[in-house]
Amino acid sequence: MRRDGRAYNELRPVTITTGFVKYAEGSVLIRCGDTMVLCCASVEDRVPPHVRPGCGWVTAEYSMLPRANRERSRRDIDKLKLSSRSAEIQRLIGRSLRAAVDLEALGERTITIDCDVIQGDGGTRTASVTGGFVALALACKKLVENGELGRSPVRHYVAGVSAGIVEDQPLLDLPYSEDSRAQVDLNCVMNDLGEIIELQGTGEGRSFTLREQQELVELCAKGNRELIARQREILGAL
Repeated sequence: MRRDGRAYNELRPVTITTGFVKYAEGSVLIRCGDTMVLCCASVEDRVPPHVRPGCGWVTAEYSMLPRANRERSRRDIDKLKLSSRSAEIQRLIGRSLRAAVDLEALGERTITIDCDVIQGDGGTRTASVTGGFVALALACKKLVENGELGRSPVRHYVAGVSAGIVEDQPLLDLPYSEDSRAQVDLNCVMNDLGEIIELQGTGEGRSFTLREQQELVELCAKGNRELIARQREILGAL
C-alpha cells in the first residue's frame, strides 16, 4: 500500500469538468489527485507560416501559476521568456495533441491549447495532455455544430500518465511525495489504439533495465486505457 492507500497500479482519483471557462471554444478543469490544470482551447482562422496550404495546426502553451507549488515561483513573463521546463513541456503537449488530429480536415485554422497549472502535485504535463485533449475535442465539436466543418478532425483519443520506480517498486501515477523520491521516472502518452506517441524515461537515482522500462510502460498503458475510457464517457455524454 502507498501513502494514499492506492495499489501500485492504481490511478489517483480523476475528475474532468467541462465548460469551466465561458468564452473558450473548449475548456476543461482536470484534477488528478491534488494536481489541477485548467485547459482552454482557442480557435483562430490562420496558421503559422510553416504550415502547408490547406492544412491546420494544433499547438499548446503551458505555465504554472506562482503558487501552484509549495513555494511561490516567478511567472515566466518575469523572465522575459519561458523557463526551459515550461518550453519543453508545452512542446510535448503540442506534439501529443497534433497526433490526435487530421490537420487537413481541420482546414486553415489553428487551435491553441492553453494549459495553466493551478495546483501541482506531480504529473502536471500528463494531466495537461489528458485534459487538453478533451478541450481540443470540444473545440472541434463546436466547429462542426457551427457549420464550419463537415466532420470532426479528431481521429484518435489521446491521454498521458506517469509511472516510476520508488524504492525498487514500479508505481503508476506518482504524486510529488513519490516523484521526489523516484529512482526512475517515466511519462507516457498513448492513443486509443494502445500506440505510444511520446515516451520520456529518466534514471533519476539509478539506471534502469529494458525489463523495468517495459514494466513501467505496461503500467502506463493500463492507466491510459482508463483515462481514455473516462474521456469517452465525458465526450459521449456531451
